[in-house]
Amino acid sequence: MQPQPAIFEEHEIRRVYDEATEMWLFSVIDIVQVLTQSQDYQTARKYWKVLKGRLDKEGSQLVTNCYQLKMTADDGKQRLTDVATAETLLRLVQSVPSPKAEPIKLWLAKVGYERMQEMADPARSLDRARETWQKHGRSEKWIQQRMTGQETRNKLTDYWANHDIKQGEEFAILTNIIHQEWAEVDVREHKAMKGLQTQNLRDHMSEAELIFTALAELSTRQIAESVDATGMGENESAAKTGGGIARKARQELEGKTGKKVVSAESYLPTSQRKIK
Repeated sequence: MQPQPAIFEEHEIRRVYDEATEMWLFSVIDIVQVLTQSQDYQTARKYWKVLKGRLDKEGSQLVTNCYQLKMTADDGKQRLTDVATAETLLRLVQSVPSPKAEPIKLWLAKVGYERMQEMADPARSLDRARETWQKHGRSEKWIQQRMTGQETRNKLTDYWANHDIKQGEEFAILTNIIHQEWAEVDVREHKAMKGLQTQNLRDHMSEAELIFTALAELSTRQIAESVDATGMGENESAAKTGGGIARKARQELEGKTGKKVVSAESYLPTSQRKIK
């Protein structure tokens, strides 16, 4: 998924959806700029630098919970900036005396609520995604395959959530195991092949890549269900087996067609590709 800025009282807040943790990450400086009512980015940046130093000295976990991603700056260039989840920012807001504190807290809570709505009713996010994909010129065939794959993914994560797998890091670990098994490259390597940075890998997969990803995740869930896999150990085993099934199918197809399934092709404009 491309970065999707959000609007708070006419202020643009940069954010990106992290597919690994399945959470929104927001630019800390954009939030600080709203809280301090700064007229320019540099003032907010300096305020955040001082605040970050103070929190660090106090041993606050807030700074630890922030990390850096490349986001589009005012000059149009991709620059590293501190980002954090809505949960971390809700706590950070308490460290900044501001008349905007309560409104921004309500806004962040609303963002989290909207995400919970989408988790409870995936059709909401799929409908929104369909519109975005159409605007970016995806074919109906590709969109259908992407949506089918997302439904398969949702069923797998629902299973994990109900069998002692924690959303976030543990979801990401299992997802990476499945991907490594079927594609023989991990998620990070696959994104690098396609020249992706903050974008969602699945939004830049070919039809074949989407199909094999879905096969790997479907196989993983059904294997896990057959043994009632619970906890990381048992689900890691199911992930490896499920991914392995898709790998064998992929290798057989490649042997028949002579064409690799995992590719460097993406839907990025050529000028934005930074293939490693």
